[in-house]
Amino acid sequence: MISERVLRAGSVLPDDANAALLVGRVWSEASAGPCTVMVAGGRVLDLTSIAATMSALLEMENLTDLLRSASGLSDLGSLDDFLSGEKGTVLAPIDLQAVKAAGVTFADSMLERVIEEQAKGDPLRAQAIRGKLAPVLGDSLRGLVAGSEQAAKVKALLQDMGLWSQYLEVGIGPDAEIFTKSQPMSSVGCGALVGIHPISQWNNPEPEVVLALRSDGTIVGATLGNDVNLRDVEGRSALLLGKAKDNNASCSIGPFIRLFDDAFTMEELRHVRVALRVTGDDGFEMTGESPMEAISRSPENLASQLMNRNHQYPDGAALFLGTMFAPVKDRRGAGLGFTHEVGDRVEISTSKLGRLVNWVERSDACPEWTFGVSALIRNLAGRGLLEKA
Repeated sequence: MISERVLRAGSVLPDDANAALLVGRVWSEASAGPCTVMVAGGRVLDLTSIAATMSALLEMENLTDLLRSASGLSDLGSLDDFLSGEKGTVLAPIDLQAVKAAGVTFADSMLERVIEEQAKGDPLRAQAIRGKLAPVLGDSLRGLVAGSEQAAKVKALLQDMGLWSQYLEVGIGPDAEIFTKSQPMSSVGCGALVGIHPISQWNNPEPEVVLALRSDGTIVGATLGNDVNLRDVEGRSALLLGKAKDNNASCSIGPFIRLFDDAFTMEELRHVRVALRVTGDDGFEMTGESPMEAISRSPENLASQLMNRNHQYPDGAALFLGTMFAPVKDRRGAGLGFTHEVGDRVEISTSKLGRLVNWVERSDACPEWTFGVSALIRNLAGRGLLEKA
């Protein structure tokens, strides 16, 4: 089983990797700690001499020019060496940044959130409620621009029908839902285990595009993320969002941040299609694809609602843009919909950002998170890198 979980560089890098500026983090056994890196030609090049944290690296002016002209960088090994564990591990490509997420930004997942709320977290009730609400809400919500005059008219109509919901309020109203997904340094990377809280019997992956933001709000690049979610917990009460979202190993980001440049722009990001594939040891398989064009708010709008004069993030932020996936394919029985099983392989991919792969385990069986901000500071100080942080 362990050998089957070894990834290869060609399976996780973007299709045009040779033209991509890819930055991230690895744990290097040789360096005895985390390193900021650039991946080029399948090699992992050490950037700690330039900036020892990803937060500091992304703050640098003219970063793309700096990286393209960089020379003499230490070669830590091949990406395959880190994916196999031979020379270390691939970490989430962020460190000190706040990890935030926008919820209910796609019509399909918006509908499923309303169903969760109506079902009170009970998957047995979801199918009947879906059949009742989908014909009404599905047609009403598709193509709506959040906060628009048309959205306000739809809100009034649904209120008159008694169908209004807190999820619809943040989905098509003027204010986006922005919440804290996990803590700085707690995210796991490509190839790691992702955790499902053992109390949950109805849960799902949430494949998303993740923006990398500097402290001034500039969007400098993007990567992929899995906003692992407990549908039954959040369905019982929206006030349990923290418990549904923030658990050990419940946030996966990677494999690398692709910086915006002439070969990859925000305009291209708007048109990516994010694919999801879940395969289980029980023979179960589920696939789907999500077009970013279906999002109800632009990435720039969501970023501006996160970071502005009323709220600052001096170390930058990673922002999940939301998902249109709320899987409903039956797994444990008719009408029960989808839920994870231990051992599931989850692949989230798009040609421009690569492939984020993780395996599902109970959160209490995943490695404990022990390397936090204070540990990072001590590690960098011991390696003489603190001034580069």
